[in-house]
Amino acid sequence: MSPARYLRLTRAALWSLAIIVYTGAAVRLTGSGLGCHDWPNCNEDELVPDASYHGWIEFGNRMFTGVVALAVVGAVLGSRRRSPHRVDLVRLSWGLVAGVIAQILLGALLVRTDLDPRFTMGHFLLSMVLLWNAAVLHHRAGLQGEPTRGREVSPVRRLTLVVFWAGAAVLVLGTIVTGSGPHSGSDDESVAHRLPFELREVTRIHSISALVLVAAVGGVLWMAHTRGLLPVRRAAQTVVSLLGAQIALGYWQYFAGVPEVLVFVHIVMATIAWVAIVRLDLEASR
Repeated sequence: MSPARYLRLTRAALWSLAIIVYTGAAVRLTGSGLGCHDWPNCNEDELVPDASYHGWIEFGNRMFTGVVALAVVGAVLGSRRRSPHRVDLVRLSWGLVAGVIAQILLGALLVRTDLDPRFTMGHFLLSMVLLWNAAVLHHRAGLQGEPTRGREVSPVRRLTLVVFWAGAAVLVLGTIVTGSGPHSGSDDESVAHRLPFELREVTRIHSISALVLVAAVGGVLWMAHTRGLLPVRRAAQTVVSLLGAQIALGYWQYFAGVPEVLVFVHIVMATIAWVAIVRLDLEASR
């Protein structure tokens, strides 16, 4: 398999892993999390749901897992058939397999625990880890050879690592906000357990962390500009733009009463911004 063709396979894996985050968000925001009460079957001995609206939304999300699995298997097989062969691509592609299997098992636990918010948080955060893995795989597949590590780490690289971990912290705090908010994933209030935090307070902490993240990216942008690092500067500009839109959207949804449509857009933007942060770090690591 040629490197160009394998690059397309890794792009397909990245896109599929992003899309299943969106289908999962649709399940949660439509209250369809328990549309299928069993796992792996939908309901007891029934593989597919009945005519219920919620059942088919949840079942559709489960079926898309098959698309993700095919894309990930394609990345693994492609890494073994790619010429020239590269060990780093093989290892990264197998990381996707491990992550998808873990997601399937975590999804089963989520159903069996009636949408415990802690498992819901883990489900989303594991998706972010998988997106990181897929973005790194796609980036490295586009390189001529395996990346080499220097003995010294540049100041720009150090600051992008701060951005990376600050971005991860923002994601974690965002899941705490969601776990404390009104959207439990089910219309059944008897199982709609939420985290024992005041929504207003955790939202404030989440917004402050986002502002700190923007400040760190601004520092990368300034350093990249003064050092003439055009690829890093462009990547930082993309991240700043996405974060600015995301912060504005976050305030809008909070003061609008957290409507489902805005929450969905916020999740979509969060995944895009996270991939952009990963790519910024990868550009700086060159």
